[in-house]
Amino acid sequence: MKKLEDYVRSIPDFPEPGIIFRDVTSVLQDKDGLRLAVDQMQELLSGLDFDLIVGPESRGFIFGVPIAYNMYKPFIPVRKKGKLPCETISMDYELEYGKATIEVHKDAIKPGQKVVIIDDLIATGGTIEAITKLVEMLGGEVIKIVFLMELKGLEGRKKLSGYDVDAVIKYDGK
Repeated sequence: MKKLEDYVRSIPDFPEPGIIFRDVTSVLQDKDGLRLAVDQMQELLSGLDFDLIVGPESRGFIFGVPIAYNMYKPFIPVRKKGKLPCETISMDYELEYGKATIEVHKDAIKPGQKVVIIDDLIATGGTIEAITKLVEMLGGEVIKIVFLMELKGLEGRKKLSGYDVDAVIKYDGK
């Protein structure tokens, strides 16, 4: 049986020379790769007491929803500004080349709820840092953050110090 890492396509020199792009679509398009990814991310939550799963658009949806379904938990989407129909709270954050804004429904997380955040990749950590702030603004407590892949060379964990962060696959580079 193949390891999960075997399903990740690595593309050298993309988007620029010296970078190895770790392509999650190659995991998603293989039934065994997808099952391994969801199962191994879910295993990182084994025995953990929590109330709901939060995931950012769009790949946080891909992995967060099946895990929420399997564990019989609600899933809370975090979306780009202007995509949610009800009253929201928002957070700006830095991108590599600019800024972005994410939002969550104001009534999605209740004070005291224990929250798990799920996403496909931690690179610089900016998106998830913004999500932790949104969760905490609503009174939720982030008790774990789970990624499929981590690019350790970009040091995204530094922005998430103080949180329980885990990744199924850890790459040393960028």
